[in-house]
This record gives sequence, C-alpha cells and structure tokens, in this order.
Amino acid sequence: MPLFDYHCPQCGSDFELLVRASTVPTCPHCGSTTLEKAVSRIAPAGKIEAIRLSNRRAADAQGLFNHYSPSERARLLKGKTV
Repeated sequence: MPLFDYHCPQCGSDFELLVRASTVPTCPHCGSTTLEKAVSRIAPAGKIEAIRLSNRRAADAQGLFNHYSPSERARLLKGKTV
C-alpha cells in the first residue's frame, strides 16, 4: 500500500494515508472524500541518515532483526548494508 499526502479542502487539514488501489480515501478529521493529493515533503538534507538509523534501532529493540546474525545486525545498525 502506498503512502500518500492529502489536503482536505472542506476542513483544511493536511495528512498522510496508506491507501489501497481499491479504496477511496477519506479525511480522518471530517470524513470528506473530496481530497486533493499533495506533494510529499522530503526530509532535510543530513536528517535522512539519522532517521533511518533511529528506525533501525527501534526495530532492533522490538526484535525485528532477530533473523540476522549478530555481526549482520551490528552492520545494519551502523548504517552499512548487508
């Protein structure tokens, strides 16, 4: 499911939604289905790597990297790919 940014002209809210191809997105604030797709903002330069490493540390804390060997986990958490 792709993640899209939307703007609701009825209530003026901006939000992101995971949307399947077969579903009609609705505003989580007012329930309107007349939404406008918005351009997604990119992360500021230099922040992307920190965000990625933070997410990997959180995934490791939740046990989501358990199928990797200890050396592979160490490399993933340092930002190197396997």
